[in-house]
Amino acid sequence: MMAQNNNQEIYLAGGCLWGVQEFFRYIPGVILTEAGRANGSSQSIDGEYDGYAECVRILFDPDQLSVNNLISHLFEIIDPYSINKQGPNSGRQYRTGVYSRSQIHLLIAREFIEQREDSPNIAVEVLPLDNYVKSHKKHQDRLMRMPNDPCHLSKDLLHKYRKI
Repeated sequence: MMAQNNNQEIYLAGGCLWGVQEFFRYIPGVILTEAGRANGSSQSIDGEYDGYAECVRILFDPDQLSVNNLISHLFEIIDPYSINKQGPNSGRQYRTGVYSRSQIHLLIAREFIEQREDSPNIAVEVLPLDNYVKSHKKHQDRLMRMPNDPCHLSKDLLHKYRKI
């Protein structure tokens, strides 16, 4: 389901969702960020998510911000060669990815990756969105509320984008 008006959504995974959400909230053209999990198979009784990638749902205005630009920003904050690991966090939930219900978004993401010289070595998933689950309230806007919590993104990088 696409967002109302001309706004569009895309789901980006770049390691721990706290930092990814905080980073994208300050990009001009981003309307809303929401911490969640995507493309897993189930949630267990104890609340663990099986196979899900931590991601951020991004609602954006395509007249102000292109999908290509969003993916370029994602590549600023990830190690695109790392498999199931970003910063100090490791595990399948920390894999990187671009997920969308829009085939056009997925095509743009694939073309972005293919245009890079190192494209055969890039470990970023580009897949249709499946089984998105919004994260619990305590994970929403975590670094905005608790800026001293650990994050794989540098405080300098986050501070730079807060000023835009």
